[in-house]
Parts: sequence; structure tokens; C-alpha cells
Amino acid sequence: MRLLLSAAALLTMVGCSDPAKQVTTNKEPAKPELITGQKAFWKLVPTARAWATDCQILEVRSIPLTEMKSDNKGQFPAWQATFVSASKASSKIFTYSAIESPNVHQGVFSGVEESFAGKRGQASPFLVAAFKTDTDDAYQTAAKKSEEFLKKYPDMPVNFLLEFTPRFPSPTWRLIFGESIGASGYSVFVDATSGEFLEKVQG
Repeated sequence: MRLLLSAAALLTMVGCSDPAKQVTTNKEPAKPELITGQKAFWKLVPTARAWATDCQILEVRSIPLTEMKSDNKGQFPAWQATFVSASKASSKIFTYSAIESPNVHQGVFSGVEESFAGKRGQASPFLVAAFKTDTDDAYQTAAKKSEEFLKKYPDMPVNFLLEFTPRFPSPTWRLIFGESIGASGYSVFVDATSGEFLEKVQG
């Protein structure tokens, strides 16, 4: 009987010491990565639809952070999307960030619900299905039309704004070359559905 118990104990020890069965628990945390606007947007959609099943897009914009720089070609550490709901007559801002920052929380975060009357300025809501062009593709389209400008200002920051206004028949990405719309002297509009170049605006 003692021999059988000893044999069983030995097998148990061998099994526990099998390297193939050991689980490594000292993995390093995943390194935060920059993300394109569309990829960040799809991280927000489930939470937005949990808030309102009829939600539509009003705006998507990049969020520059001093703690983690953009690649200046369509990838940012953080993004913000404003969704609206006709049934709730409300809007709500949702953010995604790869890092924790004084300006934005890490991961998906929802803001305060506010009243919405159908438009905000010139911008109107549009269906999620119309958002087909990602920011890195929009940048490549804009860059082909902006070779001289980029040669002159190679390090100028580029911010992104997605809206649907009467200016164009489809939702558009506006690539804003500069720290903000007010400080920008050059913008490029790219169709967010087809991905086609639309217009350059200077001044």
C-alpha cells in the first residue's frame, strides 16, 4: 500500500513540474498603441448602441495628447465620437484612449447625455453604414494632393474631423493641418464613404 501511495505521489510531482503545463504569470502589460479613427470608432459602437439602439453619428474627431504623440498620418492615441438618438432627443460623447491622461480616460468612456434637436450648427447626423473610409486612407488621399504643402511644412500636425454638412453630399473627413481649425491655414476634405478627394481649402 505504501509503495502505491509513493508511486502516486511521484507521478503528481512529475506532472506539476512538467514545463509544458506551467503557466507563465509574469507577462509584461501590453504597450499602448496608436489607433486609426475607424478602429477606435468601432470600439465605441457597442457602448453607444447600449445607450440608444437607434444611435447615429454626429461627429468623430481626433484627440491629440502631449503624453503620446500622433504619427501625423491618421493614427492617434485617443478619439472622440458624438452619437445622437432621435428616440431620446439626446446626444452623447464617447471617447476611446490608449492611455490614461488628464484630458481623457483610458479605454472606452461615455460622457453626459445632452438634449439634441436634430442638428448642431451645419452638422447633421448620419448612419454608421456611411462611415467606410479610415483615417490612414484619408491621409494618403490628402497627401497625394498636398505634396508641395507637405514639403514646405513636413512637421505640421494634422487633426481629423468627420462630419456631414450641406457642403458635400456625403459625410467627409476634414484633415486640418495645424493645431486647430481656428489656427489652420490649410484643410483637405475626403469623402468618408467613397474615400475620394473632394477639395483643398487654404486660408
